[in-house]
Amino acid sequence: MEHLSQFVQLIFSGLTIGSIYALIAIGFVITYNITGVLNFAQGEFAMLGAMICISMVSLGLSKILAVWISVLFVFIIGALFERVTIYPARHSSVPTLIIITIGVSIALRGIALLIWGTEPRSLSPFTEGGALNILGAVIQPQSLWAIGVSFLSLLLMYLFFEKTFTGKAVTACVINGFASRLMGIQPEKMSLISISISAALGAVGGIIIAPISGASYNMGLMLGMKAFIAAVIGGLSNAPAAIAGAMIIGILESFTEGLWTSGYKDAISFAVLLLVLFFLPNGIFAKISGKRV
Repeated sequence: MEHLSQFVQLIFSGLTIGSIYALIAIGFVITYNITGVLNFAQGEFAMLGAMICISMVSLGLSKILAVWISVLFVFIIGALFERVTIYPARHSSVPTLIIITIGVSIALRGIALLIWGTEPRSLSPFTEGGALNILGAVIQPQSLWAIGVSFLSLLLMYLFFEKTFTGKAVTACVINGFASRLMGIQPEKMSLISISISAALGAVGGIIIAPISGASYNMGLMLGMKAFIAAVIGGLSNAPAAIAGAMIIGILESFTEGLWTSGYKDAISFAVLLLVLFFLPNGIFAKISGKRV
């Protein structure tokens, strides 16, 4: 029974962190498929969402209102990021655009350092109360919030892309940008929408993880790298593959930390990335997604 409870504990822990990675990884996938650019500023959007939300709550705003304001604020930051940096350089080479996103990431981290300093900050849990006991495992309510909100966000994303005209236009640009232009769809406008939505998703991920592990000005770097690994494992081809990759990374990290040592969990993630790049460069779900070699 003890082994069962430990197994359940580690699974829930892995799903919790995997849900956070999934939200950020989807941003990588959406941006990459629309613009062809790997946006390495994606993790900083999560940091900004968490830090802005914590600041709003400290000013006396209700937590729900603070969450909405934070996500909206980061959505606007994402739109400005696309218009000011990506759009003017849209005809540049891909390496140039990637370097631009890295530069923006460093700049956002520096701005956050000036505003909030180096001290970690915390956000109170969304639900007050004690932990839950599930099959002998102790589960914090915030973990259920993380998993639930993440999958709700993913459901809303599915409805947006499959049931709305704008979402279908974005999807069309992903499938065939040239044909989309012939049909009157402007990929540049879709780029603005996709990067703004990706920023908002990243903000949601940052806000969710803040009550679990706290928030700091440099939290976005590692979150972004883990989400990038998840997206690469999925093949950078579609959102479901990125979600699966995020859950794999989350569970691997959880079991490494729980059964071995926390010092190796980052190494395990990057080792998985190298193995995928060496042996399955199109991602382990490339065949499922229909992506050709």
